[in-house]
Amino acid sequence: MANKCQVIGVLDNGLEGLSVTALEALNNAAVVIAATRVLTLFSAAINAAECKDLTGNLGKVPEWIDSALAQQKKVVVLATGDPLCHGIGSFLGKKLGAEKLEIIPNVSTIQLAFASIGMAWQDAKICSVHHKDAGEWQAGSGAEHGLYALLQAINQHDKLAILTSPENSPARIARMLVMQNMADLFTMVVAENLLCADEKVFQDLTITELAEQVFSGNDVVILTRHQAKKPELLFGYADEAFKQRKPDKGLITKREVRAVSLARMQLTATSIVWDIGAGSGSIGIEAAKLCAKGHVYAVEKNAADFAIAAENARDFALHNYTLIENKAPLGMAHWPAPNAVFIGGSGGELAELITLCLEKLQTNGCLVMNFVTLENLNTALETLKQSTALWDITHMQASRSQPILHMNRMRAENPVWVVSAQKVEQS
Repeated sequence: MANKCQVIGVLDNGLEGLSVTALEALNNAAVVIAATRVLTLFSAAINAAECKDLTGNLGKVPEWIDSALAQQKKVVVLATGDPLCHGIGSFLGKKLGAEKLEIIPNVSTIQLAFASIGMAWQDAKICSVHHKDAGEWQAGSGAEHGLYALLQAINQHDKLAILTSPENSPARIARMLVMQNMADLFTMVVAENLLCADEKVFQDLTITELAEQVFSGNDVVILTRHQAKKPELLFGYADEAFKQRKPDKGLITKREVRAVSLARMQLTATSIVWDIGAGSGSIGIEAAKLCAKGHVYAVEKNAADFAIAAENARDFALHNYTLIENKAPLGMAHWPAPNAVFIGGSGGELAELITLCLEKLQTNGCLVMNFVTLENLNTALETLKQSTALWDITHMQASRSQPILHMNRMRAENPVWVVSAQKVEQS
């Protein structure tokens, strides 16, 4: 049998937590690779093996393993819990190939955390922020923040298990929930130093109280929603679901046009979307619903419309939507490259905005624009003709039924041109 690197799952109770197979592998090892804390925990059992500290040296570990295997040395990597659950096992498998590894798993710290409170965990969403310091969550933080993926998972699930780190601590997660007005929706349990003499389970504190605690850095968080999240409509909301400024029929992209525009944007769950000239916010808000793991960045220059869009975003309880009050493209310099852009208003600088959006779009990304005037339509077409984008036009004329006496008639909505352009890869 070919010599393999044995990746052993370990716990904080040291040798007591190892199986006979794992203990034998450790005793026979010529090279032992582990984090500083784990090397210290097992120092008495490592015997004469060469020790390599992976703390701060993760990138060197595959090289260390290859070198040891080439010299026919027995090499062991010690990893906390189950090495294939947010552990080093997956990393080594990608770098070295699974055929060079033998995984000897252990009980995960997630299992231990749920066992400590007697709660089933098969329906839990498993997350990890056991990575570099993400920094404190700030109002308006977007997809670039290290805690963003966790926030979206919390927003979508009823029960979560979260592996934390000294920097990205339970207190930091609690502060994010407080800032996002989600603290009253969940119960948070923190299991600390599991299987150690100073093991502690924080079970009776509110999230607001946990936000002020100091933790050891060896913690697992369990979040459970007080009431199960009900399925929500993703798009196709009635116009009346949005607050809107109403000098006439309401300054809002009507439902029929929203549906076609969103379809042409070719959105995925992870899309980054720009909404330029947000108005009431209806397009961006429905895009945020569809892009549950993505983010929508919206800009609106009119103060009254900005206030309405902000209120609509709050009403829809969005956590993946950022709205700024400015005239595009001001304030957009640091937005991440979008997969889709919607232009509902241009502030008189339509040609410049189209050029900018096509430049910033990711390859195969879509730009969708709505026009009700011939002049803006003509400007858009002339600009697109000078680009390399693939584009087309859909003319929409919808009519809605309206009661008249004991009968119904059809009332026409304003005609709209939906202009769609796709950024194609250049050969």
